[in-house]
Amino acid sequence: MNFENQLIFFFSALGAFNGFLLSFYFTFVAQKKKFSNYFLSLLLLALSIRIIKSVFFYFNPELSGLFIQIGLSACILIGPFLYLYFKSYLKDGKSKWNLHIFPFLIGMIILCIAYPYEEHRTIWSRWILKGIYFQWLIYIVFSFRFIKPVFKSLFQKEEKLTSINIWLLSVYSGTTIIWLAYSVGSYASYIVGALSFSFVLYLIILLFIFRNKKDSSFFEKKEKYENKEINNKTVELISEKINLVKDKELFLNPNLTLIDIAKELDVTQHNLSQFLNNNYGKSFSLFINELRIEKAKKLLLIPNPYTIETIGYESGFNSKSTFYTTFKKITGQTPSEYQKS
Repeated sequence: MNFENQLIFFFSALGAFNGFLLSFYFTFVAQKKKFSNYFLSLLLLALSIRIIKSVFFYFNPELSGLFIQIGLSACILIGPFLYLYFKSYLKDGKSKWNLHIFPFLIGMIILCIAYPYEEHRTIWSRWILKGIYFQWLIYIVFSFRFIKPVFKSLFQKEEKLTSINIWLLSVYSGTTIIWLAYSVGSYASYIVGALSFSFVLYLIILLFIFRNKKDSSFFEKKEKYENKEINNKTVELISEKINLVKDKELFLNPNLTLIDIAKELDVTQHNLSQFLNNNYGKSFSLFINELRIEKAKKLLLIPNPYTIETIGYESGFNSKSTFYTTFKKITGQTPSEYQKS
């Protein structure tokens, strides 16, 4: 294997390996145990299985037919997992998820038994694989209805392009790019799908890192609402519902975003952000942090076995430094000074 092929193998295989690691992370390690994490994990797993098959087959055309069959069969679940991830994340939908998984899984098992790849390569290349890619495309189209508002925000000046929006766009666009790479693979190099996955995966990893930095202004613009108004009905609606953030203690979620609260209150991100700015004179982050500090102050004043650092986590902050900095900024004291006083 020459140096050029070694580089291609390294970058394409590394993407698949990291896909497996991220799949494990979202299933067992991620702090935010959302149901949608499992679908994201399974999406990455299915993609990684498909990619690793491509890598080994590209460099070893005599690869076992069973290994190839498993890699190709994994594609039948990529579309459903993409759709279920967005549905679960944006709509909190858990119902009927099995209807998108088990019929295709059972159907694929039956096909694999009736037409094993080793003995029916022509049928797989002409019919089965095309059917799988078509099903994948159908789910990409169905998933678009969940991500459509995020795409619209790209062209609306009044909407902030938040890091979570960038994250969702990346997952959707990345899966679509990989589908396109494999769809045209017969007209270009077969390894292009694997390389596309590695490229997209590293972009998503980068966005994930920024997404978890709560104090980062990544992809956010300064809010300016001069000469803009929201109608009285919307103001009344938000006024009636805004206390849900405190009553339900939604602020305890360290990964809480503007889109999460807007969805909870059934209003647009723009209207919610403008309401906080016009009526409270606060940004969304300040509004949430003040609620967290109030929670922390209550915990600091009662006898409990928690350390100050633990109280910060219990109040919704995702790091010790963020808790101390925010507490001092809002109260003028450190948590220790407040507790002693």
